[in-house]
Amino acid sequence: MLRFVLKRLLSLVISLAVASVVIFLFVEVVPGDPAAYMLGMNAQEDTLAALREQLGLNGTLVERYLSWIGGMLRGDFGTSYTYRTPVAEMIGERIWISLPLAVYALTLSTLIAFPAGIWAASKRGSLADVLVMGFTQLGVAIPNFWFAMLMVLLFAINLRWFSAGGFAGWDAGFLPAMKSLTLPAVALALPQASILARVMRSSLLDTLGEDYIRTARAKGLSRRQALWRHALRNALIPVLTIIGLQFSFLLAGAIIIENVFFLPGLGRMVFQSIAARDLIVVESVVMLLVFAVILVNFLVDVAYAVVDPRLRVKA
Repeated sequence: MLRFVLKRLLSLVISLAVASVVIFLFVEVVPGDPAAYMLGMNAQEDTLAALREQLGLNGTLVERYLSWIGGMLRGDFGTSYTYRTPVAEMIGERIWISLPLAVYALTLSTLIAFPAGIWAASKRGSLADVLVMGFTQLGVAIPNFWFAMLMVLLFAINLRWFSAGGFAGWDAGFLPAMKSLTLPAVALALPQASILARVMRSSLLDTLGEDYIRTARAKGLSRRQALWRHALRNALIPVLTIIGLQFSFLLAGAIIIENVFFLPGLGRMVFQSIAARDLIVVESVVMLLVFAVILVNFLVDVAYAVVDPRLRVKA
């Protein structure tokens, strides 16, 4: 098990190193000068040069990369060009909105998908199976931002159970803050729950067709008993993959939903920073999100080894 974990850790470090180079080069080659954007089109050349020097934009690509990555390793993400505020402080403020939102949405998705997928698999070919698969197909097809706007119209404007947008803040209390995140979390959870339920059903049906399940049935176990005692655990490997990918998506890909609900999260901050050519914020936040994605994939690999001991031997 230790060898398996160490190999995955080495892969994690290599992936982060490659990702940092790609992110830096990609952001740096985007057209536009942050200094010119901040000072306007009529700024004097000497003023632009002074601002570029102040922002550290005059160094070579290698110098700027090493300065940026070295600062991140020390916990210093640099200073925002636009707000003149440490990027770490900006991330610290926003992540306590994006992270709970992602966890909330993933929890709702899992609570919906697991029972639905297991029930559909246990009722294969029945009306219940057809209905579950029909609803999941609908959930995959509906864009989450459109569903979000429908929920705002119904629950915020007509029924007035929730606010139409904004974040109450954790200072207002846990329940008011979670209430602010409920509609965005539901909007994010619907398509993810639909995907996860379909994967859960498919994986269970494949597992129920294995020889050891037929042997268990031949020894007297009912289909329900074979499903819960033997099939479910072995069907979890592809499901864990989807859960890991979904969490990464929910943390890094909620830009549209955060803009629909005016949530001051990481996604909205990246969107605003791109518009303002605030390169240091874009690089640091994207690198942090990539780290979260790679870390989640690492934890999923470890979870694989826990669920299926055969993987430790192969590693």
